[in-house]
Amino acid sequence: MDVIESIDNLQVQDPPGEDFCSADLDWVKLRSAERCDDVALIPYDRVDAFIIGECSNVECPTRFHIERGRKRPKGSLKEYKNDEYLEYRLYWCSFGPENYGEGGGTLPSRRYRLNTRNRAARPQSMRGCTCNFVVKRLYARPSLVLLIYNERRHVNKAGFVCHGPLDKDAIGPGAKKIPYVCSEIQQQTMSMIYLGIPEENVLEKHIEGIQRYCGSDPKVKTLASQYVQKLGMIIKRSTHELDLDDEASIRLWAERNKKSIFFYRDTSENEPLILGIQTEWQLQQMIRFGHRNIIAADSTFGIKRLKYPLCTLLVFDSREHALPVAWIITRSIAKPDVAIWMKSLLDRVRSVNSGWKASGFLIDDAAAQIEPIRQNALLVETFSCPVLFSLWRVRRSWLRHIVKKCTNIEVQREIFKRLGQIVYGIWGGMDLAVALEELLLDFVDQTSFMQYFRDSWLPKIEMWLELMKTLPLASQEASGAIEAYHVKLKTKLYDDSHLGSLQRVDWLVHKLTTELHSSYWLDCYADESDLFQNVKEDYIASTSRYRALQIPDASVSLDENDQLFAKVLSQKDSSLSKLVWNPGSEFAHCDCEWSLQGNLCKHVIKVNMICGNMPRFRSSLSFQSLKTILMDIWKKPMDDSVSLDLSTAWTFQILDQVQNLVEFNDFNSIGLVVNNMPLKWAAKQVRTSPRRQSQQPPLPGTSENSATNKSGKRKRDCVSLK
Repeated sequence: MDVIESIDNLQVQDPPGEDFCSADLDWVKLRSAERCDDVALIPYDRVDAFIIGECSNVECPTRFHIERGRKRPKGSLKEYKNDEYLEYRLYWCSFGPENYGEGGGTLPSRRYRLNTRNRAARPQSMRGCTCNFVVKRLYARPSLVLLIYNERRHVNKAGFVCHGPLDKDAIGPGAKKIPYVCSEIQQQTMSMIYLGIPEENVLEKHIEGIQRYCGSDPKVKTLASQYVQKLGMIIKRSTHELDLDDEASIRLWAERNKKSIFFYRDTSENEPLILGIQTEWQLQQMIRFGHRNIIAADSTFGIKRLKYPLCTLLVFDSREHALPVAWIITRSIAKPDVAIWMKSLLDRVRSVNSGWKASGFLIDDAAAQIEPIRQNALLVETFSCPVLFSLWRVRRSWLRHIVKKCTNIEVQREIFKRLGQIVYGIWGGMDLAVALEELLLDFVDQTSFMQYFRDSWLPKIEMWLELMKTLPLASQEASGAIEAYHVKLKTKLYDDSHLGSLQRVDWLVHKLTTELHSSYWLDCYADESDLFQNVKEDYIASTSRYRALQIPDASVSLDENDQLFAKVLSQKDSSLSKLVWNPGSEFAHCDCEWSLQGNLCKHVIKVNMICGNMPRFRSSLSFQSLKTILMDIWKKPMDDSVSLDLSTAWTFQILDQVQNLVEFNDFNSIGLVVNNMPLKWAAKQVRTSPRRQSQQPPLPGTSENSATNKSGKRKRDCVSLK
């Protein structure tokens, strides 16, 4: 193998085929002062093809996860070497680097069994594999990446093969022939068992997963059946009560599941319990969907029924569904306590991807401490991003109590409409005291609801409205996604068979990390792999907005006279219809069962979509909030001043970014967006005269490669439009 000291003359390799692996590349040794590694140079847009090819290694089939990552902004270095990175990713075999078999009591010669009491070596566990490589996107040439293979063999620190068919010490019957790769197959099987799928269906999918890696084998069915039965038996016998004392049980769980905890502080006389849970899969989803995106919070869940309230941090996946990426169990909302677990979570994320940053934090509780989320000098280590506010909790609470405490349907509609008018009036110079006094006088006969409103909302409604006026408001789609997660969480946790365990923290942790985690893992896996069509269809249709998009416009008719209601025909039975009162408002009220439970139903969303395109209806609260912010920027400077020029420039910059974002969401092809840009792609021209011509400078943020890969998916990092 050739030895080089610089990558300047390294040849770019682009093997044919959809996927390729290290065997298809010609490697050379790159010598440095510290070490000598195998390197190769490939195009940036072929990185995914290389990783897929490496995972399909016949001798050691596996998966690679991002162990560590860093990123630099373009133009941050004035002087740099030819091998400096723009992006840096360390990929490690999913059987390492830790070794769960160290200190275990399982001998290599014993028969295979699962044991939840110790972390003994298992074929599907981490085995201390040292195989890892680095993907370094070059700062000087962003269209290329330098592959650095630190260890190409799948061996442990002792130099022995530690997983796969060539592992001589593979544990269990036929483990050499049936490699239980990574944790994907095990997690798939466990998720199906936790969700109550019949054993024959679990076994069928388990066999299909195994055959993707080792092919068909006559012993596969027998061994797979034994594995599924034993795993199902262990799951059924598992319990959340590791100790009769709840606090001692949590300590035991925290000691055994350190990789799933990002922050833990035990209960003491002066400090309350704080338990922050994030599995490896949730960490990857937070990095994947949370970077340069919105982080949302479903805060104070179960504050009345659970021993400790639950706060969930959510990201929005590729379908704009809310995906839980962290759970925090604590009753403390004090600024120091919130800041300490936020910082711990952010440190964990940035230990994998140092350039990770959230674009906004969406809160749903005005009483929560929002200072740790804001950017300030005291807490620069936390998220440091803009804060948005979601109305879903306010809307849901008001509607549920109105339906519950007011028996007259017309009164229900009118009260909900009046409350909506109060919220809409925060930008219209409304006198809050007068509006509330009129509300209490007009509905004085509704004693049950008015008593609830006086006790629960009247003392703090000014604080809520002031926050709505101060912070940007989240869209109806985001609110609906958070509400969908909240409803699913209630369904999973408030099961009648577990009502006696609601006051135990270990039960809550067990439910979150088993059933709820398995449910979302299987949803995302089915959506991306197309292996579980029924699960995928239910997952796609889990939000009211998606269901609203399936209703044709022709099925909606508006009241032409007073615009008091809209009628939505049923898609299953055209003779049935639902009435939506107060159309065009976030405080619209439908007579369907889902809406009467306080939820945001598909009929309300569909009607508001249609009303949003009509000039006679007022715009949504989120759009009014954005318009107010832009108008404030325009109003502040003195007329005919330089400050006015600067404010105008900022405003148009924001509007341009919003317009570009809308174009990306409306068009399926990036080519349609590029064709509408004022700057066009420069075509190479043929020289027609001997005189020297100036070269056309490349567009900023572009690369020499295509912006799409062979699967047709656009790569975000290849083209950056500003």
